[in-house]
This record gives sequence, C-alpha cells and structure tokens, in this order.
Amino acid sequence: MNVHPKQREYLERVDEILPLVEERAGAAEAQGHLTDDVVAAMRSSGLYTMMYPAAVGGGDATLVEMMRVVERLSHAHASVGWCTMVNNMEGMMMAAFIADEGIATVFANGPDITIAGNGVPRGFARPVDGGYMIRGRWAYGSGIHHAEWIHTGCFITDQEGNMVMGEDGPKIIITHHPRDTIKLLGNWDVLGLRATGSYDYTLPDGQEELFVPATMTYNFDDTVPLRGGPQCGLGLAGLSAFGHTSWALGVGRRVLDELAKVIVERTDPFGKSADSPSFRFQFAQAEARYRAARALAYETWLAIDARAMKGEAQPLEAVTMAKLCLRHLHDVISDVATFAHRAARGASLHATPMQRVYRDIHAGTQHILMADQIVEECGRALLGSTGENAEWTVFGIKG
Repeated sequence: MNVHPKQREYLERVDEILPLVEERAGAAEAQGHLTDDVVAAMRSSGLYTMMYPAAVGGGDATLVEMMRVVERLSHAHASVGWCTMVNNMEGMMMAAFIADEGIATVFANGPDITIAGNGVPRGFARPVDGGYMIRGRWAYGSGIHHAEWIHTGCFITDQEGNMVMGEDGPKIIITHHPRDTIKLLGNWDVLGLRATGSYDYTLPDGQEELFVPATMTYNFDDTVPLRGGPQCGLGLAGLSAFGHTSWALGVGRRVLDELAKVIVERTDPFGKSADSPSFRFQFAQAEARYRAARALAYETWLAIDARAMKGEAQPLEAVTMAKLCLRHLHDVISDVATFAHRAARGASLHATPMQRVYRDIHAGTQHILMADQIVEECGRALLGSTGENAEWTVFGIKG
C-alpha cells in the first residue's frame, strides 16, 4: 500500500501509543472513562486534533488519513478510537464553522483543546441579543470527563418556548461553551464502550438557562465552512457517517483476530476446535463478510476524499453510499461478533479483549446514525425518488 508521507507520520505516532492504549484499557473500562495518561499521550501526539483546520493550528488531515488512524486505535481499544473520532469531528466542525471571535476565544492558546458533548438536539435555545439562552439535559457526551469545551445541540425556540420551524422541520443550532458551565450526571453504566465516559450532562443546580454567544454557534446543517480544508464541506451529515465508519473498521478486525487466538489454542471434549470443518467454513465466511464491508467503506471514502481534495461538490449518491455503508458495516460486524462470541464459548464470558469487543460493537450499533429510517432514505435516493436538488441532512434527505 502506498502511503502519503503525512499519513505515514500519523500512523507512526499511533504505533508509539498503542502499547500504552492496550495496557491501560482495563483500568479505563473499570473507571468508566479514559485514563489521564492515555489522553495526555493522544494530545501530545497531535492525534486528537489531526483533522482540525490548519488555520487554527490543526493537522488538516484528509479523511482517509484519519480513517486509518481511528481504525488502528479502535482495534487496540474501541473506547480510545471512539473518543479520538469524537474530539476530531466535533473540534473540526467547531473550528470550521464558528465566527472569528469564537475562534479567538477557543484557540487562544493553540489547537490542543479537548471537546465533547452531544450535537443531537436534546435541549432548547431561545434567541436573545447577541446569542442564545440554552437549557436541557443532554446524553452521550463521549470523552466529556476530559473535555475543556462542550458541543451541545438545541432546538431553536421562540420566546414562549415553541420550536421554530424551517422548510424541512425544526431549526437546530450547535452551541459551544466551557466545561465549567455544565454538570455531569455520572450515569454511564452500560454494556459496551464503557471507557468513553459518555455521561449525561445538564446545567448546574439552580441554573435554568445558560447564555451562549452567537459567535460560538453554527447551524446543524451548515455545509459552507468559514475556514478549513475541503473535507469540512461535508458538514455533520457526511462527517458523522465518516467517523463512525472509521471506528467500526477497527473493532470488526479485532473481533476476528481475538477469535482466531482463542480457537487455535482450544481443545475440548469434541476435539481441537480449529480442526472443525464447520467452524472453518463459518470463520472463512465471517472473514469474507468483514473484508467485503471494509472494502466498500474504503471504496466509498476514497472516492469522497479524492473529490473533496479537488474542491468538487459531493453528489447525492456519494453521501448516500456513505450512510449506507456505515449501517451495512455495523450490521456485518454485529453478526460476525455474535458468531465469534458463540464459537468462543466461555472465552467470551470472561473479562478478556474478546468480551470487550463483543460488547463494544453492540454498543456502537445503538447509535442514532444506525436508525432504519436513514437506510430507508438511502433506498429512496438509490431508487431516484428524490427531487432534483435533494441533499442529505444528518438524519435524512431534504428534497
């Protein structure tokens, strides 16, 4: 594989960190968020900000460069890959879309900032002079334990609290505010992705609303960045699909790698497990299904990346395939992980990497981006049933 020099440098940084990531995985799982030393290593390596625009001091990495990094990190520990993806995507969007005044505030000391939160609107933003008063309770703030800035989605309301409607539904805004403006609710007791620390959060006790300046916000469906490389033009609709695809690639590979380790060593009353013709057949099928799904993902994102680097607009079909291969990849890995779990028998019951990746992929399948309704929209686009100027939003097609 021919690798661009910059991409090779990022992958070398990942390789330097992987032993620490593997070593600290157990401690992170036990405490419910990443360990301080792993986060510090990720920050000092520049991997947490590799997709931030060069205009704010970030790495301005291409989509495929980032995909390979997140894939490798997720293979080592799914929660580290997930938090790396989140910090890059939310920080990149903030850096690309908020006003210059907001940029000066957030990046006053350089690009090394951490950000987390939930862009899915679970709160409300009431317009006031100079910005918005926000309120609500938000969930799934992955990486929020170490975050310095919070990324929060809100429905825009009028002064009476009624949602403001646009042509295609409620208007949504993404707001950004300092970590000390929220309270963590400490409720991350879950099946998988335990070390992401994806706690719910809300405003501090006794505070009904929080003022967020307009210069620290952007609209949910914005696709015209104020700064950054051409990949920023994908907006949340495309970049969210990209991030979760990258993550799943690494977890899927680890499932099969762990199963091979367990099976090769195991002998039970029925004989050597790896000698079973039935198992060999099913394992080969699982390997083929994973590799085919991975090939579709890279085919899709290599084409999108090449088009972005030329400054070309992404056609509806490109984002449709990005959305479709995201769900397809998760479906395949979910099935493969279930096969691996059953074939491994007791090995997947204990606190082993095999058990961990089994739990992690089935946590990833619960994300709202995997909703059947999004795949239905993919079908609509593939059938040519959309309008002439149709375009993707995060959750569906407009037009």
